[in-house]
Amino acid sequence: MSVVSEVIRGRAPAPRRVEPASVADWYLPLKAAWEFLFALVLLVVTAPLLLLAMALVKLTSPGPVFYYQTRVGRGGRPFILYKLRSMIHQCESRTGPCWARPGDARITRIGRWLRRLHLDELPQLWNVLKGDMSLIGPRPERPEFVPMLHRAIPLYHGRLQVRPGLTGLAQVQLPPDSDLASVRRKLAYDVYYVQHVNWWLDVRILLATILHLAGVPFAWIRWVLGLPKSNEIEQGYQRLIDAGAK
Repeated sequence: MSVVSEVIRGRAPAPRRVEPASVADWYLPLKAAWEFLFALVLLVVTAPLLLLAMALVKLTSPGPVFYYQTRVGRGGRPFILYKLRSMIHQCESRTGPCWARPGDARITRIGRWLRRLHLDELPQLWNVLKGDMSLIGPRPERPEFVPMLHRAIPLYHGRLQVRPGLTGLAQVQLPPDSDLASVRRKLAYDVYYVQHVNWWLDVRILLATILHLAGVPFAWIRWVLGLPKSNEIEQGYQRLIDAGAK
């Protein structure tokens, strides 16, 4: 049994709990319904683009078109995440599990474009349809990293109280994880989201994602949409730590 399962089942030191927003009791089922419909429409609309991207991956790099990876979902439950392959086949055969870094030599030429345009994430719409993920929520982490992150970062398992998402409050503002410090910074945003999730916050994150993909600077996005400021998020996270959140 994995350390993640042991933590969730009480066979390891229990994580301090982060109380979700009270509105989540009625909003989360509604959120799942509208995200399912939105993901279905988006998958149909982007199907030609997805097929083109699949062909480019197949023609320019040996190996499978899709990349399958185990991730940790709500409540610590593992699921299989789908992506278009943007790195060389079996890229971790020598290194073992590791985060991608800026300028990572393992990323293919087509993969760099797929990542820049976020087209490699389109297959995760199937994860949304299956109920593994939401459109909006914390990004799902790999089980190889979760035990270490749980030990190193206070309240890490607070992010597992909602379904992981394709985009989120942290994703529209911060770069991809590359080290422990970047994960710690994103966690503060994830915890804020868990505590404040509601329809208006989700709408603003969705609009921020669209504007971010269009190249609009985030400083302008945050001002227009009224998203929480980084110092507000950090202060809230620190208060939870100081209070010994349960």
